[in-house]
Amino acid sequence: MNVPNKLTLSRFALTLAFLGVIFSQVRFRETVALLLFSIASLTDYFDGKIARRDKLVTNFGILMDPLADKILVCSAFIAFVGLQWMEAWMVVVIVARELAITGLRLLAASKNIVLAAEGFGKHKTIAQIVAIIAILVFHSYREWGTFGTSIFGFPLFWGPWITWFKPLAVWVAVGLTMLSGWLYLWRNRAVYLQDL
Repeated sequence: MNVPNKLTLSRFALTLAFLGVIFSQVRFRETVALLLFSIASLTDYFDGKIARRDKLVTNFGILMDPLADKILVCSAFIAFVGLQWMEAWMVVVIVARELAITGLRLLAASKNIVLAAEGFGKHKTIAQIVAIIAILVFHSYREWGTFGTSIFGFPLFWGPWITWFKPLAVWVAVGLTMLSGWLYLWRNRAVYLQDL
């Protein structure tokens, strides 16, 4: 198994570890969850970069890489609902979009049509990851002690900064999720409307 595929598989394991930690009662669980999610997000970046650079694109990677991404992101958002860190309707929008686009791609594949990812979809993924990290920072920075408020005596102002940035990041993620989903469904409407 090549390195990109190993990184993809590691994302599944990191997702399980993230969920285990976020719902545990261990000390610094929010901070550990933040680190686990950040590492998992980096594996997403590096597995794609290595696969393209070294021409290691495989059928396994084509299938499992986006699946691992969706499971990671959706698991985090669903966990936030369970922890009452996020509104349930927002997560329903996000998960419904991912299921709809996955269903569309499966339908297209059954007709031997390959639907490529679009720019809006990539921006949506970045926005979702930023929102998740912002939520985790908001709930974890108080655990960091003096590091959470200053470095070498210089204040970080985590409190005021993350207080306004977190809701902004969440709304941008939800907005881009809705917009990218609608655009993708509209541009590829021939796939699911041709039999009507």
